[in-house]
Amino acid sequence: MEGADIIEVRDLEHTFNGIKAVRGITFSVRKGEIFSFLGPNGAGKSTTINILTTLLPPQTGMVQVAGYDVAREPDKVRKSIGIVFQDEVLDRDLTVWETMEFHGRLYSIPRGERRQRIADMLRVVELESKRDERTKNLSGGMKRRLEIARGLMTRPEVLFLDEPTSGLDPQTRIRMWDYIRQVNAAGTTIFLTTHYMEEADMLSDRISIIDHGRIVTTGTPDELKSSLGEDVVYLETVDDTKAREVLQGVGDIRSITDSLRGLSITISTDGSHCLPRIVERVRDAGIEISSVNLKKPTMDDVFVHYTGRELRDTGA
Repeated sequence: MEGADIIEVRDLEHTFNGIKAVRGITFSVRKGEIFSFLGPNGAGKSTTINILTTLLPPQTGMVQVAGYDVAREPDKVRKSIGIVFQDEVLDRDLTVWETMEFHGRLYSIPRGERRQRIADMLRVVELESKRDERTKNLSGGMKRRLEIARGLMTRPEVLFLDEPTSGLDPQTRIRMWDYIRQVNAAGTTIFLTTHYMEEADMLSDRISIIDHGRIVTTGTPDELKSSLGEDVVYLETVDDTKAREVLQGVGDIRSITDSLRGLSITISTDGSHCLPRIVERVRDAGIEISSVNLKKPTMDDVFVHYTGRELRDTGA
């Protein structure tokens, strides 16, 4: 049923060498949606996706995918999912067709049906003309498209994409988004991990921001951005610590957070009305303003608001 939960996770924890990579997270993914985990490298995204895809055994908590318990029914889970890994996993000496053929044989798809599916998938990802090309000769974007085609060949209920556009140029990344949307429109639920703000914003029906192994907030892109208020002011001064102090208690300011661009100030009303008061308060305190910028909230601002820092601060 459209809208029912196809992934359910409750109180999931996972520890490596005494360090908790995942700290008691709970979330669900609805059938037919594109759901994104947004967070820096080391936040727990890949650990979670490895548990969901049966590559890591759950240590603590409950995980169900497509109605099957990951701990007790891993084989049934594997038959219900497709995976595109963060790192390329293609045999460089196989051709595009041979890559798909080998995958189909692994899943015991009958010969006639297998060949039809290969033809269909290569047409979807526009690799028909490359069917006899060895994968080592493909561009980065073509390799990712081939991996998506391979992941879809078994007609999975859920397709897991772990950082699917990492390392691709901006133009190729946008084309990949189009392919992901097509796959989703055909009925496949997408679970996506990414550290690209724009990618999460443009593709996702819902986003969970994960940081230090915890989910800090979940919602649609519009819900997350509107939760910050009407506008965001970026204010750079010669003394941001003092500026923060003098701005405490100013009406319509919802939060003040440090960022690479100075203070990130979220405004609950139209920022153009509040901005003059902010500037006046700071200047009256004798603090020199280096720059000021007023804009609508973005996913970058959401991440700063909920984690206290910018995603690129983390080294992602």
